[in-house]
Amino acid sequence: METFIEISRTAIDKVGEILEIFLNALSLLIIAIGVVDSIIKTVRKKHRSPELSPVHIYLRIFFGGWLVIALEFQLAADIVGTVDSPTKEKLIELAVVAVIRTLLNFFLGKELKEELDLMVAADKKKADETSSLPAVQTSAT
Repeated sequence: METFIEISRTAIDKVGEILEIFLNALSLLIIAIGVVDSIIKTVRKKHRSPELSPVHIYLRIFFGGWLVIALEFQLAADIVGTVDSPTKEKLIELAVVAVIRTLLNFFLGKELKEELDLMVAADKKKADETSSLPAVQTSAT
């Protein structure tokens, strides 16, 4: 019976290590995809509507969403990494990292929402100003 328990613990430790590595790698992949996707979306948005909000605002909004997801996967990796060897030091480290990442995630999400609301309002105002200009009529002679 003791051998079974040792084998089970070893297997759980190995699976935990692999899962932790996988989650961290997935987080990095999400960030890399987010960079490319955000740049493409920003360029397309500015190409369609160059008069609207500045480029960096679009880039922050598009990329910020990817960062929120990546932070979630990193937090999951930290939790999995602590499960295989829950020492007092590792648990304290996990608690600190979890609080920091959760706060980062919260404030990033809040900042993105505020920035998005400001961008939408500014873009709507610019669009309204543009549509209220008198139309120039051309006559064919």
